[in-house]
Amino acid sequence: MAYSGTYKVVVLGGGNVGKSALTIRLVTDNFLEDYDPTIEDLYTRTLTVDDVAVPVEVLDTAGQEEFLPMQDEWIRSSRGVLLVYTIDRRDSFEGVKQFREKVMRIKEGDKYVPVVLVGNKCDLEDSREVGEAEGRELAAAWKCPFFETSAKTKINNVECFVEIVREIQKADSIEAKANNKTEKKSFFASICNIL
Repeated sequence: MAYSGTYKVVVLGGGNVGKSALTIRLVTDNFLEDYDPTIEDLYTRTLTVDDVAVPVEVLDTAGQEEFLPMQDEWIRSSRGVLLVYTIDRRDSFEGVKQFREKVMRIKEGDKYVPVVLVGNKCDLEDSREVGEAEGRELAAAWKCPFFETSAKTKINNVECFVEIVREIQKADSIEAKANNKTEKKSFFASICNIL
């Protein structure tokens, strides 16, 4: 069962990890040089995912602590989550774990929560504090895809968004199968009651 609406993706992570730069690069193919803290910006772009045009709404969010109360609503309204840290700041890597905990708590009723872990600013190899292997290990523990990206040099900047769409489609498939099983069980139960 293919989803025919717009895929809503929220980009979460600490302040100054490059969430806006990744989003702007995706939508306009421009790179943001200056850091301007975001409160909340919504962008739309059609992506080609496995040869199918898919409309995607990307909610670029604030990572600063004063906006924490708004995050619950952002998470609730999204279908998929890009969790972003920057490879040159270990604190952002540790912080992304708290963002995931929050996502899982808010989406607790969902059978499968579409998440992609993103280690951004991989062009800053000289000031790296978080190894690629650490990101891969964390993603493996979370059973989610992982990308190291750079909005500046266009490394995996589109691919991470394409992958979150695939993860949403995977969640839709899991949900459809679960609903189908429930419908079959209730159908057979009603037949048994009739007999």
